[in-house]
Amino acid sequence: MSEFNPPHTEQDINYLLSPAAIRDRAQQIFECALEGMTHFEIHLEELDAVAELVRDVTLRTYPTLALPYHSRWGHFQAAGVDRLATLDEELKEASLGEKARARLDLVVVSVLLDAGAGPGWRFVETSGSGTPREISRSEGLAVASLKMFLQGAFSSSAGWPCRVDAVGLSRLTLDQLAEGFQVSGDNPLVGLEGRLKLLHALGRALENDPERFGTQPPRPGGLWDLLTNKGQRESVSAVTLLGHVLRGLGPIWPGRLSLGETPLGDVWRHPLLGELDSLACLMPFHKLSQWLTYSMIEPIEASGASVGDVTSLTGLAEYRNGGLLFDRGVLTLRDDELRHRRHRPDAPLIIEWRALTLHLLELLAPRVRALLGKTEEEFPLAKVLEGGTWRAGRELARERRADGAPPLQLESDGTVF
Repeated sequence: MSEFNPPHTEQDINYLLSPAAIRDRAQQIFECALEGMTHFEIHLEELDAVAELVRDVTLRTYPTLALPYHSRWGHFQAAGVDRLATLDEELKEASLGEKARARLDLVVVSVLLDAGAGPGWRFVETSGSGTPREISRSEGLAVASLKMFLQGAFSSSAGWPCRVDAVGLSRLTLDQLAEGFQVSGDNPLVGLEGRLKLLHALGRALENDPERFGTQPPRPGGLWDLLTNKGQRESVSAVTLLGHVLRGLGPIWPGRLSLGETPLGDVWRHPLLGELDSLACLMPFHKLSQWLTYSMIEPIEASGASVGDVTSLTGLAEYRNGGLLFDRGVLTLRDDELRHRRHRPDAPLIIEWRALTLHLLELLAPRVRALLGKTEEEFPLAKVLEGGTWRAGRELARERRADGAPPLQLESDGTVF
């Protein structure tokens, strides 16, 4: 953990691990940008055109507007292939609770492996007809992780392959992960070693937190037992779920800030917010943790428990949403030369880009809803993202750059973007 421990209370920690802090601090960065204090200029007059683009992409993808929350589950069905039928077949004799645990196991490990793959990586899938199918980026990472899960790569029990447990994760080697993701000199995957370290750290976090993850064996799916009281509780709060994700998985993030014994995860310091040795300087994002929380809703609801309070979660501070805003001119750099440099996740420019993305998504969502004739309850931010902003961001990236890369060059460690 990085050395950083200003005076703080448990209430301070709870705040920094909340969606409210993400919104508050992102708005502060936004206000600084309006005053000309950031690397970016903001052109709010372009937001209506972006909303129209998001509307068009949403209707093209989901003509009836019957769409799920933005989550990992759609990625498993890349190219319209029903790969989850294989999972359903494997789990057909399992209890409702075990099905939920297994699906939570899968989605946790898959989301943690879902940070930018880089433009050169592809996963080649051979279909039943023998015709190879190339899948890249998030969908490719999803399909690769699903195949590994079905093969028992993350389980310590040969007789129970569809499981992720602490021992299974601890045994995973770099060669096994490289093989599962088809990594080679000609097929490089950004941050492969970082991903392995993350999975090993996940194993340790599961082992060290029996209250959240259980003991027989410690597994991500143990959260289902805690959240639903082993199926006896009928409703779960999305904010409570996010809190358990942040507290339970916080220790896995490498080299991140902590307060006392509490790792903060996807939280970064920015001088515009306050002195760099103070709590005021902290900008939380919790991108992968919120993406994971969105992705955990479906398995929990399939077990019979409803998940409420979803509108309290924020948008996702990642390069597709940020790229949409940059490529369509809502955000421009004051110094265009910075486009040609590589930037680390802790660079002030990247922190600003992510924070501005979050606040602008809050401004964009009502415009998209108005164009679609939907209320916030009918079309929460999680559906705007799915419809939506990340798809439009990806399409623009492909139109403007041959490799579909982000508009800004990121030095990813495989755990942020």
